[in-house]
Amino acid sequence: MESSLDAGPAVLQERAVPVDVAAERARTPGTAVAHHFNAAGAALPSAPVVQSVVDHLRLEEQIGGYEAAHQVADRIEDAYRDAARLLNADPGEIALFDSASTGLRTIIDALRLGTGHRLLVSRSTYVSHALHLMSLGREHDVELVVVPNGPDGAVDLEALDLELAGGAPAILCVAHIPTSSGLVEPVAEIGALARRYGARYVLDATQSVGQLALDVTRIGCDALVTTGRKFLRAPRGTGFAYVGADLVSSLAPTAPDVRGAVWTSSRKWELKDGARRFETWEASIAGRIGLGVALAEALELGTARTEDHLVTMAAGLRETLGEIPAVTVQDPPASPSAIVTFTVDGKPARQVNERLAAHDVRTVSVPASHAQWDLGARGVDAVVRASPHVYTDGSDMSALIDAVTLIAQEV
Repeated sequence: MESSLDAGPAVLQERAVPVDVAAERARTPGTAVAHHFNAAGAALPSAPVVQSVVDHLRLEEQIGGYEAAHQVADRIEDAYRDAARLLNADPGEIALFDSASTGLRTIIDALRLGTGHRLLVSRSTYVSHALHLMSLGREHDVELVVVPNGPDGAVDLEALDLELAGGAPAILCVAHIPTSSGLVEPVAEIGALARRYGARYVLDATQSVGQLALDVTRIGCDALVTTGRKFLRAPRGTGFAYVGADLVSSLAPTAPDVRGAVWTSSRKWELKDGARRFETWEASIAGRIGLGVALAEALELGTARTEDHLVTMAAGLRETLGEIPAVTVQDPPASPSAIVTFTVDGKPARQVNERLAAHDVRTVSVPASHAQWDLGARGVDAVVRASPHVYTDGSDMSALIDAVTLIAQEV
């Protein structure tokens, strides 16, 4: 993760300007309904994001889906451009998907893994991605290695170095931030090791894009995939991927689509240049319009400013929760992110989540079945996950702390 010491003057100046929480709340109607701490699941969208989706659906209602898509083609191109800006990439290296899971599956399948390949994966891997990787390992005779963690809970870089030095071709799959804790993996250091040994490096940034400042050049990943609905505050059913130019030219989708390929003769076709070769024709254009608005808003607010604000707020939340008797913060030491996980002695996480909802505090419970390589390995059945965003204010924080304190007192 980029630090202030690595940042240029413009980024340092951006970080010096605090987030205007009142302004963010004013353009987020959902903040008036409940205390929302589920940005890591699906954040509250802004009013402009929602309006852009509704407006496009109305346009489709009036003139038809194809005609409406033609009218907004330039706005869709803006989404590619802004996604690239957010990651310091080129627009030609961006592909739009309906979810991060689809993007990860498409890219991994395009690598054509087989006998002799090795998959090195982090313990932070999300359930859907883990199931796909385990299936590949079982069906295609691919060795799957779960890299151990170090004392801070993050990938053990020395162990990873030894695994990569093994010699066999390696695909390295890492989740930047897991679904089950606030852990932040040392993605740039992992990228340096991947380059040293010539491993392909695929980063699941589902939980980090929108809350941390990311730069694919600094990270050194070959591909990065994310969703729209989490910290980016875009509509559900949206996502995108970065596929570096050095990698994309060597990959072909396992199921070419008319969106990414041209059928040139009876038995031949040509793939389009760039990452769009992985896309499919059918998509929610309204959703992509909303994604574009959300990307523009994230860029306007500033990723470095957002990161500083969220990391500081979450650190305070962890400290306060840790002072409540019978409450245990479950985040490992290496957790400078906006995701906070905890348990209450004697109370199942789902029950705590339901009790918080009764106080109009929206959190979520994450079971070990969603993170066996993390929660399962730690012997934790489930955690309560609270994830604030830039629209979270002091009244929200107080409501969460007060409700958790009441629940803990019942033990």
